[in-house]
Amino acid sequence: MSSATLPADVSVVDVVLPHEVSAVADARRRLAGYLKRYRVAGNALDDAQLVLSELLSNAIRYAPALPAGEVRATWWIDKAGIHLEVTDGCGDTEPRRVSEAHPESIGGRGLAIVDVLSSEWGVRTAATRRTVYAVVPG
Repeated sequence: MSSATLPADVSVVDVVLPHEVSAVADARRRLAGYLKRYRVAGNALDDAQLVLSELLSNAIRYAPALPAGEVRATWWIDKAGIHLEVTDGCGDTEPRRVSEAHPESIGGRGLAIVDVLSSEWGVRTAATRRTVYAVVPG
């Protein structure tokens, strides 16, 4: 379910961030505050922060910014878990599941981490933007 189709009683956070590495720490901090307000603690909070970090890092590293030079992060909680979405300017490479990263590779493990920590994740692509989403069990 996209944040656009949620019931009115779900509190959705939509954050516009600069398309730069410093945005990851800011988003993690904001997500932690949100989750603590809803009394999410322990592993679920940590897992959600890690998944958001991976999604944002990939967007910043591999995709262009949205037209105004930003990347967007959106999150909310419902009975399915903690929903996380990151929207970027839709680069040339498509995020995909990694079956096995080479042991000497310096990258390629981020989406494997997302796969392990999420009950589901995927990609929605439009003409000028792409959203990668994940649901972390709460």
